Amino acid sequence: MSTSPTTSESRETEPVGPGKAELQPARLTHGTLPRRAAQLVLGAAALVGVALWLPGVLGPVAAALLAAVGYTAGIYLWSRSVEGPRKAFDRFVTAVVTSAFLLALLPLVSVLFTVFDRGFERFDAEFFTYSMRNIVGEGGGAHHALFGTLIITALAALISVPVGMLTAIYLVEYGRGRLARYITFFVDVMTGIPSIVAGLFAFALFQLFMGPAVRMGFMGAVALSVLMIPIVVRSTEEMLKLVPNELREASYALAVPKWRTIMKVVLPTAAAGIGSGVTLAIARVIGETAPLLVTVGLTTSDNFNPFDGRMATLSVFSYSQYASPGVPPEFSLDRAWAAALTLILVVMVLNLVARLIARLFAPKTR
Repeated sequence: MSTSPTTSESRETEPVGPGKAELQPARLTHGTLPRRAAQLVLGAAALVGVALWLPGVLGPVAAALLAAVGYTAGIYLWSRSVEGPRKAFDRFVTAVVTSAFLLALLPLVSVLFTVFDRGFERFDAEFFTYSMRNIVGEGGGAHHALFGTLIITALAALISVPVGMLTAIYLVEYGRGRLARYITFFVDVMTGIPSIVAGLFAFALFQLFMGPAVRMGFMGAVALSVLMIPIVVRSTEEMLKLVPNELREASYALAVPKWRTIMKVVLPTAAAGIGSGVTLAIARVIGETAPLLVTVGLTTSDNFNPFDGRMATLSVFSYSQYASPGVPPEFSLDRAWAAALTLILVVMVLNLVARLIARLFAPKTR
């Protein structure tokens, strides 16, 4: 008993007459690129860009843009020929996002490379153990500026952290009505205040009581605290809002007063986030130059008393060495780059400390 051929077989064996289109079998699957295809294309594009940049054929910006365009076009065309248009468009969008991220990262990498390259030459023991007293040309260091930065920043933290934390506790736990809205508005305004305005405010405040010629480290700490307080308020406020209300209600159900609930339940729960926020706020203001230049000034000698006379800070020291170099200028420029490198390392350490605090003191979920 004979069976009739299947539909597909009949379509393949049926002769194509005039006016009839030939039926082609539909392709339901596509190939797949290798697992590391995107990395391979990105590496090849980066090598082409470096090969055009090192001999001086293209500038660094043009070479980076050419590498990004080459990576995006290469992965798209390769994926379209193997995986089809739908998967190719997905890879195209991914390549555009990746290229934009890498291009945005290039200035940061360039700054870090330049500072490390130029500042490492004077990054020695003499730089950290000697001041600039009686130094005109070669030699000297930033011992006075390093300790001045640490003292002024510590004073600013002592002023800002209690004020900022108490303000945030009031806004989250007690603040209701018009006063809370006014405080929130002023905190938002202070967040965007220029740093030079904070320095002028501190200078005008101390000028009223001590005269126009006053310069001392405590003035700089007050100026930095104006910049730190809104950051501490915002970070602490957000951390307190993350504490579940069930913890507060459970404490109230045990007849615990509200102030003790805040001290024993709310603050310990949010301690990790508060600590990291405070550390990041310190890292934000430790490199400020304009307010310290107005309020603290500059000195070439060691001065560890923030209530008497001028002090030096790393940011102002770096600026002064670069803006007013000696003769020959190479020694001053080397000290300026070394001070900038030291400041970057201090900020990096503070950011690592913030991450460590967030990890160690985070509430245990298991």
